[in-house]
Amino acid sequence: MKVPRLFPGQAKAGPDAGKGKGGRRTINLALQGGGAHGAFTWGVIDALLEDGRLAFDGISGTSAGAMNAVVLADGLVRGGNEAARERLAEFWTGVSRASTIGGARDLLQSWMSFWNVPAFRPTQWLDMMSNLTSPYGFNPHNINPLRDLVESLVDFERVRAAASPKLFISATNVRNGKIKVFTDGEVTADAVMASACLPYLFQTVVVDGEPYWDGGFMGNPALFPFFTETKAEDILLVQINPIERNDVPTGTKEILERMSEITFNASLLREFRAIDFVNRMLDEGRLDPKRYRRNRVHRIDGGKALERFSASTKFDTSPAFFEQLRDAGREAGHEWLDAHFADVGVTGTVDLRAQFA
Repeated sequence: MKVPRLFPGQAKAGPDAGKGKGGRRTINLALQGGGAHGAFTWGVIDALLEDGRLAFDGISGTSAGAMNAVVLADGLVRGGNEAARERLAEFWTGVSRASTIGGARDLLQSWMSFWNVPAFRPTQWLDMMSNLTSPYGFNPHNINPLRDLVESLVDFERVRAAASPKLFISATNVRNGKIKVFTDGEVTADAVMASACLPYLFQTVVVDGEPYWDGGFMGNPALFPFFTETKAEDILLVQINPIERNDVPTGTKEILERMSEITFNASLLREFRAIDFVNRMLDEGRLDPKRYRRNRVHRIDGGKALERFSASTKFDTSPAFFEQLRDAGREAGHEWLDAHFADVGVTGTVDLRAQFA
């Protein structure tokens, strides 16, 4: 059964969308991955849904962003904004609950113990590190409580049948190193798990015979599907991996954390450069506007809210921490709406050149 493109309470964007202060406006939503920090994104989405003035044409998500994306889509298809808010709350409550029992707790503790390896002789330390950092060693049964949670909350058949929002779930092909964007009929629980497959924590996810790791390596999140697969020209990015840090790391743990942040932002910066290039070429009349379109980029940056938390807190799944991040995300979402809702459909609010120059 085809689900109507317009969800309950979701108005279709007209030719004047983005002009003036009133009216509902349609955007594309891009959700970064970042482990438990994805609860900040939950708060942002909750604020957007509560406000009700934005509709989502496409949603691109990676890792935790992919989970937020499919749970959001499922809620919208089921019953509009309020159902989506309830579904997201159920998901993050479920993540916290699942991480306190049995294999999930042991799994996280096994991985975290890597950072506290005692000072053995070099060869012994290397052997231990190799075992600890391989999920085939410390997680031989490939325990992943997130799969059960996602499958219990998301009706993937219903989501795939819906005409909107259009989903783009990114993963990294282990064999060829290229990005894979799952969309349309490809969006399954396997695709979401592939997008969230950190290779030092979970075993490789195989989908249709191809092996995949976390999408953050090649698209965090992917923006390019919006250029041709959706009609909305505004992209709202919810970013939870800081691009800049003022302090230069000197400790091993801090160095590794900063390396991770840089790695998982690299593809995003390349896409910023591409969007800026196309926009400039259109401004200068050097590209055919019938073949290329301008994309207006907006961002809700979790940097300030998350800067006091180290990258290791991405594995903190306590209810109190999730609530803290959710509240910070809600505040950031409402602040962005107050400052920039009127810019949607009119002008981008991110200086793209400054991000990569």
